[in-house]
Amino acid sequence: MSSRPRRSITVLALSAALLGAVVTSPPAYAAVPEPTSVPLEKYFDNDGIDTAAARGGNFDGSGYSFPGDALPSGRATVDGMPFAIPSSAAGAQNNIVALGQQVAVPRGRYHSAHFLVAGSYGMAGGAATVHYADGGTSAASLSGADWYGASGQIVAPFRYAPDNKTDQNPVSLSVSQLWLDATREAVSITLPVTKPAQAGQTSLHVFALTMQGSSHGKALTLRGSRSTPKLLNNAQAVEAVVTNLGDEWITERDELTVRAEVFGARTVQPAPVRRLAPGEQVRVRIGITRTGAPVDTIVNGKIVAEGKRLRAEQAVRFTLGVADYQATDASLGAHESPYWFDDAKFGIFIHWGLYSVPAWSPPGEQYAEWYWRWMEDQNNAVHAYHEKTYGKDFKYDDFIKDFTAAKFDPKSWVELFQAAGAKYYVLTSKHHEGFALYDSKVSGRDSVDLGPKRDLVKELFDASRKYTPGLRNGVYFSMPEWYNPDSPWMGHGPRNPYTGAAEPYTGYQSGRDFVKDYQGPQMSELVHQYDPDVIWCDIGGANDSRRVLADYFNNAKNRQRPKDVTVDDRCGIPTHDFTTPEYATYPDTVVKKWEASRGLDPRSYGYNQATPDSMYMTADEVVHTLVDTNSKNGNFLLDIGPRADGTIPEIMQTRLRETGDWLKVNGESVYGTTYWSRMAASGPLRFSVKQNEAFYVTSLERPGAQLTVDAPVPVKDGDRVTMLGYPGELKWAKKDGKLVVDVPEAARAAGSHAWVFKIEYR
Repeated sequence: MSSRPRRSITVLALSAALLGAVVTSPPAYAAVPEPTSVPLEKYFDNDGIDTAAARGGNFDGSGYSFPGDALPSGRATVDGMPFAIPSSAAGAQNNIVALGQQVAVPRGRYHSAHFLVAGSYGMAGGAATVHYADGGTSAASLSGADWYGASGQIVAPFRYAPDNKTDQNPVSLSVSQLWLDATREAVSITLPVTKPAQAGQTSLHVFALTMQGSSHGKALTLRGSRSTPKLLNNAQAVEAVVTNLGDEWITERDELTVRAEVFGARTVQPAPVRRLAPGEQVRVRIGITRTGAPVDTIVNGKIVAEGKRLRAEQAVRFTLGVADYQATDASLGAHESPYWFDDAKFGIFIHWGLYSVPAWSPPGEQYAEWYWRWMEDQNNAVHAYHEKTYGKDFKYDDFIKDFTAAKFDPKSWVELFQAAGAKYYVLTSKHHEGFALYDSKVSGRDSVDLGPKRDLVKELFDASRKYTPGLRNGVYFSMPEWYNPDSPWMGHGPRNPYTGAAEPYTGYQSGRDFVKDYQGPQMSELVHQYDPDVIWCDIGGANDSRRVLADYFNNAKNRQRPKDVTVDDRCGIPTHDFTTPEYATYPDTVVKKWEASRGLDPRSYGYNQATPDSMYMTADEVVHTLVDTNSKNGNFLLDIGPRADGTIPEIMQTRLRETGDWLKVNGESVYGTTYWSRMAASGPLRFSVKQNEAFYVTSLERPGAQLTVDAPVPVKDGDRVTMLGYPGELKWAKKDGKLVVDVPEAARAAGSHAWVFKIEYR
């Protein structure tokens, strides 16, 4: 695995981010209040936006700033909400660094507060407090994604750097939604306390604020409506966010459905909304097919939500069909994570290679798969370990003969992944050592020509497609190689770390252009020889990824039975479908898809024979990470490191099976769910939603005789509350706005790792 530079991100078209004003016609049960923009100029304390003609801003404390030339100006609609974009004039303050300031808002009843924000040096945020005229308060999370990424709705293709330079890396602004108690009149909001804008410190920056008022009755609105390149049961997917701004429930009796109306296409899969509590929202998926319009036709239309005396619509500029992808950022940037990936939630990472032979590093301290790199460092424990264990003349490539895969049973592997409850897996096709686990025609440094003399990727993919066809198949690919003679990441070719003498790079035919003749063709081999569902690049750097990914996307799209594929954010170009924090998760919900990865080992993806079983993640820790990540819109890619002979250590098998046992009982609260738009967590509780079916509250702690949920859970009289794994209904009540559930001892005893309470809609 890598210690990598800041992630690269996708460039999104500003026109798509700024599209869509809400129209409600004819009036439904109640009129929808117009959003109210709140002036923030008197609170601004940071200059984070520059122009080519007026420099001098310092957004993040390191001298970098947003390019005002590439941002909207004046008033702009972002994700369906109007915002006043602050000034980029020379010396103008244009954002607030969140340090607990109390911001006054026009007194009124509000459904939500929408902030235009950005984090510097990582995702930033914390608890914000809403103050009401009655003297009371409510608290909810307010956060912003790292600006150095395209997780936001407004994306600029570059940023200004110190010394009048320009950094050609996209930066973005995000919309963050804060929920209010619409039964009370709000008067102000206290921002979270983050760090001052200084180099290396994580800060939340607020650029604009718009308040969405509430209404009486059933007040329906749409926002964020758009066409997508995704497949929905072989139709093109369209998305919209439906919100009930009123104080009455929308129920099945309202017969509310959402559809697209557009010339040149028809709705083949409308989205029913069977239930929407006051103040709640839901993101729906609608399927459309073209009716004669050519692929890539751009046409005006609308999304319509309609039921009994309920109607709302939003104008949309549709792109009908998906044109072939081109090797450009603009074209590739339109690609998105597919629904199967969004809904899968749990995958298995597999780090297997020559490093699995020595399989040693100080446990809990560093990546064992970086063994070759650590050998080079005289101050690293691996340097001394290798000399003592193998001798100074034992080359790293001497491990090739011992990478046998003699006991590799691909059928047992994929059946284990299935038993773990995983929906996909990702195998290292080639790590930084440059040894490929497949038949590479452009290199002899692979497992077919050397070592086990087997195509390990093919064997695993074949077994998966035969024995576990529901599993999606993925490959990891390291973009650079540490000591490749033609382009060494470490600055030199293979050499003896003790004497400095040059060593061979076994099996490699050197003297070529590393990117054009080797790296790019190897990636193309993976696309066409193995047809992966996931390509998981690592490190980035010099690349031919635009050409490769255009081919990858088109290869999946243009077959007789099209499929959706996906790619991460480490291919060295802005294009990505999901971001990839490692050995970490995001502190709050990130609407753009993401995936957390880590090993069962405390600090290694590859097998480390020095790690005792007691240091591996417990089943509690695995389940808690999965539940927490899911509540924030992430997937969890859990890594195992097989031994050189292809056996999977027993402790790893045990943890995977324990996780699978939990998912067999509780998986409905994970698979196919979405995050709750109001909040991800409350203390030890995590939330998830299955649209039109149920709401889930998962306790990471063993509950007591009563479970108290201090959150505005959308529970309604007549709803059935149960605990997964325990038969029968549980008694519940609403007390002072809190959900209180009686939990018998037998129910508590029936659960393990995490206790899932299901609110089943009636």
